[in-house]
Amino acid sequence: MRDNRKRIKRITLLALFTSVALLLSYVEMLIGPLFTGVPGIKMGLPNIAIMLVLYRIGTKEAIAVSFIRIVISSILFGNITMFWYSVAGAALSLAVMILLKRIDSFSSLGVSVAGALAHNIGQILVAMLLMQTTQIGYYMIVLSITGTVSGIFVGLLGGFVIKRISKFEI
Repeated sequence: MRDNRKRIKRITLLALFTSVALLLSYVEMLIGPLFTGVPGIKMGLPNIAIMLVLYRIGTKEAIAVSFIRIVISSILFGNITMFWYSVAGAALSLAVMILLKRIDSFSSLGVSVAGALAHNIGQILVAMLLMQTTQIGYYMIVLSITGTVSGIFVGLLGGFVIKRISKFEI
Protein backbone atom coordinates (compact mmCIF):
# COMPACT_ATOMS: atom_id res chain seq x y z
CA MET A 1 0.00 0.00 0.00
CA ARG A 2 2.80 2.41 0.91
CA ASP A 3 4.65 1.75 -2.38
CA ASN A 4 1.46 2.41 -4.31
CA ARG A 5 1.00 5.80 -2.62
CA LYS A 6 4.61 6.67 -3.31
CA ARG A 7 4.22 5.75 -6.97
CA ILE A 8 1.01 7.79 -7.28
CA LYS A 9 2.72 10.77 -5.64
CA ARG A 10 5.66 10.50 -8.06
CA ILE A 11 3.42 10.24 -11.14
CA THR A 12 1.37 13.20 -9.94
CA LEU A 13 4.50 15.25 -9.37
CA LEU A 14 5.83 14.42 -12.84
CA ALA A 15 2.46 15.34 -14.36
CA LEU A 16 2.66 18.65 -12.51
CA PHE A 17 6.16 19.36 -13.84
CA THR A 18 5.04 18.39 -17.35
CA SER A 19 2.14 20.83 -17.04
CA VAL A 20 4.47 23.59 -15.86
CA ALA A 21 6.81 22.90 -18.79
CA LEU A 22 3.84 23.05 -21.20
CA LEU A 23 2.64 26.30 -19.67
CA LEU A 24 6.13 27.77 -20.01
CA SER A 25 6.21 26.61 -23.65
CA TYR A 26 2.98 28.48 -24.28
CA VAL A 27 4.22 31.62 -22.52
CA GLU A 28 7.44 31.42 -24.50
CA MET A 29 5.49 31.10 -27.74
CA LEU A 30 3.47 34.20 -26.88
CA ILE A 31 6.26 36.49 -25.67
CA GLY A 32 9.28 35.07 -27.54
CA PRO A 33 8.91 37.10 -30.73
CA LEU A 34 8.57 40.30 -28.68
CA PHE A 35 12.05 39.86 -27.20
CA THR A 36 14.05 38.53 -30.10
CA GLY A 37 12.31 39.06 -33.41
CA VAL A 38 14.76 36.54 -34.87
CA PRO A 39 13.41 33.23 -36.22
CA GLY A 40 14.12 30.14 -34.14
CA ILE A 41 15.33 31.97 -31.07
CA LYS A 42 13.53 31.15 -27.85
CA MET A 43 14.29 31.81 -24.22
CA GLY A 44 14.13 28.15 -23.15
CA LEU A 45 11.65 28.69 -20.35
CA PRO A 46 10.45 25.04 -20.29
CA ASN A 47 14.00 24.06 -19.34
CA ILE A 48 13.39 25.53 -15.90
CA ALA A 49 10.94 22.70 -15.21
CA ILE A 50 13.20 20.13 -16.90
CA MET A 51 16.17 21.21 -14.76
CA LEU A 52 14.07 20.94 -11.61
CA VAL A 53 13.12 17.38 -12.51
CA LEU A 54 16.72 16.53 -13.42
CA TYR A 55 18.14 17.90 -10.17
CA ARG A 56 15.38 16.93 -7.75
CA ILE A 57 13.88 13.71 -9.14
CA GLY A 58 16.09 11.99 -11.69
CA THR A 59 17.47 11.53 -15.17
CA LYS A 60 14.86 9.16 -16.58
CA GLU A 61 12.10 11.37 -15.27
CA ALA A 62 13.64 14.49 -16.84
CA ILE A 63 13.84 12.71 -20.19
CA ALA A 64 10.21 11.59 -19.90
CA VAL A 65 8.91 15.04 -18.92
CA SER A 66 10.89 16.67 -21.73
CA PHE A 67 9.67 14.23 -24.39
CA ILE A 68 6.02 14.39 -23.26
CA ARG A 69 6.19 18.19 -23.23
CA ILE A 70 7.59 18.22 -26.77
CA VAL A 71 4.93 15.86 -28.10
CA ILE A 72 2.04 17.77 -26.53
CA SER A 73 3.36 21.24 -27.37
CA SER A 74 4.01 20.18 -30.98
CA ILE A 75 0.42 18.98 -31.25
CA LEU A 76 -1.02 22.07 -29.56
CA PHE A 77 1.24 24.86 -30.81
CA GLY A 78 3.27 23.55 -33.72
CA ASN A 79 3.70 20.97 -36.44
CA ILE A 80 5.80 17.94 -37.36
CA THR A 81 8.79 20.07 -38.36
CA MET A 82 8.73 21.82 -34.98
CA PHE A 83 8.57 18.38 -33.38
CA TRP A 84 11.79 17.19 -35.08
CA TYR A 85 13.65 20.41 -34.27
CA SER A 86 12.53 20.17 -30.65
CA VAL A 87 13.39 16.47 -30.29
CA ALA A 88 16.87 16.96 -31.74
CA GLY A 89 17.55 20.01 -29.59
CA ALA A 90 16.16 18.45 -26.43
CA ALA A 91 17.96 15.13 -26.92
CA LEU A 92 21.36 16.76 -27.34
CA SER A 93 20.65 19.29 -24.60
CA LEU A 94 19.56 16.65 -22.10
CA ALA A 95 22.55 14.44 -22.95
CA VAL A 96 24.95 17.31 -22.23
CA MET A 97 23.09 18.43 -19.10
CA ILE A 98 22.97 14.88 -17.70
CA LEU A 99 26.68 14.38 -18.39
CA LEU A 100 27.71 17.69 -16.80
CA LYS A 101 25.48 17.12 -13.78
CA ARG A 102 27.04 13.67 -13.27
CA ILE A 103 30.55 15.11 -13.52
CA ASP A 104 29.47 17.36 -10.63
CA SER A 105 31.98 20.09 -11.47
CA PHE A 106 29.41 22.47 -12.91
CA SER A 107 26.77 24.58 -11.22
CA SER A 108 23.19 24.55 -12.44
CA LEU A 109 24.10 27.75 -14.30
CA GLY A 110 26.92 26.04 -16.21
CA VAL A 111 24.72 23.03 -16.91
CA SER A 112 21.97 25.31 -18.22
CA VAL A 113 24.26 27.29 -20.55
CA ALA A 114 25.82 24.11 -21.94
CA GLY A 115 22.34 22.64 -22.41
CA ALA A 116 21.14 25.74 -24.25
CA LEU A 117 24.11 25.68 -26.61
CA ALA A 118 23.70 21.94 -27.21
CA HIS A 119 20.01 22.51 -27.95
CA ASN A 120 20.95 25.05 -30.63
CA ILE A 121 23.51 22.67 -32.15
CA GLY A 122 20.87 19.93 -32.33
CA GLN A 123 18.46 22.24 -34.10
CA ILE A 124 21.11 23.45 -36.55
CA LEU A 125 21.95 19.84 -37.40
CA VAL A 126 18.28 19.13 -38.18
CA ALA A 127 18.09 22.32 -40.26
CA MET A 128 21.16 21.23 -42.24
CA LEU A 129 19.56 17.85 -42.85
CA LEU A 130 16.14 19.21 -43.84
CA MET A 131 17.50 22.05 -45.99
CA GLN A 132 20.34 19.90 -47.35
CA THR A 133 22.92 22.61 -46.86
CA THR A 134 25.70 23.35 -44.40
CA GLN A 135 25.36 27.10 -44.98
CA ILE A 136 22.74 27.29 -42.20
CA GLY A 137 25.62 26.47 -39.83
CA TYR A 138 26.63 30.11 -39.90
CA TYR A 139 23.45 30.83 -37.96
CA MET A 140 25.15 29.11 -35.03
CA ILE A 141 27.05 32.35 -34.38
CA VAL A 142 23.81 34.17 -33.57
CA LEU A 143 22.40 31.16 -31.72
CA SER A 144 25.55 30.88 -29.59
CA ILE A 145 25.10 34.39 -28.30
CA THR A 146 21.38 34.11 -27.65
CA GLY A 147 21.77 30.56 -26.29
CA THR A 148 24.36 31.73 -23.78
CA VAL A 149 22.15 34.60 -22.63
CA SER A 150 19.04 32.44 -22.34
CA GLY A 151 21.05 29.66 -20.68
CA ILE A 152 22.26 32.13 -18.05
CA PHE A 153 18.71 33.37 -17.45
CA VAL A 154 17.26 29.85 -17.18
CA GLY A 155 20.21 28.66 -15.09
CA LEU A 156 19.90 31.51 -12.60
CA LEU A 157 16.15 31.13 -12.29
CA GLY A 158 16.33 27.33 -12.23
CA GLY A 159 19.12 27.36 -9.64
CA PHE A 160 17.11 29.70 -7.44
CA VAL A 161 14.04 27.47 -7.62
CA ILE A 162 16.09 24.28 -7.08
CA LYS A 163 17.50 25.77 -3.86
CA ARG A 164 14.05 26.93 -2.74
CA ILE A 165 12.36 23.58 -3.23
CA SER A 166 15.25 21.56 -1.79
CA LYS A 167 13.57 22.09 1.59
CA PHE A 168 10.61 20.02 0.44
CA GLU A 169 10.48 16.26 0.17
CA ILE A 170 9.99 15.14 -3.40
